[in-house]
Amino acid sequence: MSASEIELDRSLVQPWVPLTSLVLAIAGLGISVYLTIEHFTASTTLACPDTGALNCLKVTTSEQSAVFGIPVAVLGLVYFVAMLALAPGPLWRSSMPAIRMGRLALAAIGVLFVFYLVFAELFTLHAICLWCTGVHVLAVALFAVTAVGTAYADPSDL
Repeated sequence: MSASEIELDRSLVQPWVPLTSLVLAIAGLGISVYLTIEHFTASTTLACPDTGALNCLKVTTSEQSAVFGIPVAVLGLVYFVAMLALAPGPLWRSSMPAIRMGRLALAAIGVLFVFYLVFAELFTLHAICLWCTGVHVLAVALFAVTAVGTAYADPSDL
């Protein structure tokens, strides 16, 4: 889809929103790439303590580190790639409801998945992965930016 096919309306987005969402998505993608590499290389080089409550190895190799056989790290990678694809300014300024609401729905799904993962870390595994926590913080921040950015839109455009 080219910019000429998307009707742009600069009033639909605050100027800081596209850049902030882009930075958050890139940071999340970077950590997700690292965690995906670690997943497929036996998680032997995780730069994180592996004893006590902070235990990246325990979290990233647990039964909860995959959903339907798909590594959670890969799901994070896919999520941040999708959010990165929806982060450019022209897409933020699009008046197309499908783009705006699709981005918000994807961000909300990401936060719901974060809640599940944090619950699993705290109450099932009794361990926290600092790298995973970084991804969780970025996903929640990305949702907040997306929600605020979408809230500034004219309700008749949604």
